[in-house]
Amino acid sequence: MLNASLQDWPRFVERDKDRPHLDKEGRSITYDGLVAAAGPHIAAYLAPERMAESHATATRCMADITHLLEGSALDALIVVGDDQKELYFENNLPSVLIYYGETIRNAPRRQSQPDDPWFMRASARYYEEREPRDFPVDSRLSRHLIQSLIDDDFDIATANALPDGTSEGHAFGFVHKRLMNGSVLPVVPVFLNTYYPPNQPTPRRCYRLGQAIRRAVEAFPGDTRIGIIASGGLSHFTVDEELDGTVVRALREKNAESLHALPRNKLNSGSSEIRNWICVAGAVETLDLDWIVYRPGYRTPAGTGTGLCFAAWR
Repeated sequence: MLNASLQDWPRFVERDKDRPHLDKEGRSITYDGLVAAAGPHIAAYLAPERMAESHATATRCMADITHLLEGSALDALIVVGDDQKELYFENNLPSVLIYYGETIRNAPRRQSQPDDPWFMRASARYYEEREPRDFPVDSRLSRHLIQSLIDDDFDIATANALPDGTSEGHAFGFVHKRLMNGSVLPVVPVFLNTYYPPNQPTPRRCYRLGQAIRRAVEAFPGDTRIGIIASGGLSHFTVDEELDGTVVRALREKNAESLHALPRNKLNSGSSEIRNWICVAGAVETLDLDWIVYRPGYRTPAGTGTGLCFAAWR
């Protein structure tokens, strides 16, 4: 949704009617079933003026994060994201992977078959337009994190290159292309398998991983300024305001136990990306929450959409 224009947000109904869905408890449900269960308040969010307000808020928050990244004088940025069968599949599906190559490639998206032009435009915004580009990776920091996390009893998968002909996935491409505006700031990609059973890390494990990343950063030699960012939405594709509210309150209150206790049956499909947020919450628990903005990004009468959330810690 953050890659699509305001005019195209209502068009997601075309795709949501055909895609498989989960209800708020993580059970399979049809689009029509979601319509039948949807609350009456959703209609107000679908009014053009409310959609415009949500889109403007999201756009402003993205610009604020870009400004923060540009003004923080970072030497490296740790990016916690998930892979949705863009690089890793059932024959090799790591739960936690750290990339330590010297660079990571972002390449133009190759469309295997024609799709709706508006959706193709939105999907393409994760990637380079014409030629592949290799973004720098702080491989020294990556190697330090790997060794430190292994010493901290985490079993870490590693990669120093992408498979031939592939690109970094959308979670990482979004940070490079939409938030960093193509900056050459070195990154450290941390992949969590949020999406696919049977080896999704638990919320508690994600939080503890974030804590361990912080300890590793604090022990990194030299006077290096390092940031960390979670890439992903809150609940989707069925918006769950109650779940999102629990996450937002826990972030405000630094309530680790509340994040540990998030029901795993709710953390599937797109909502699984909340694990990326949990990991970063563990990493920044000693910092102050500067600001947080949440909007329930409804886009259809079925209550589908994205829990749009943005936050910054200093």
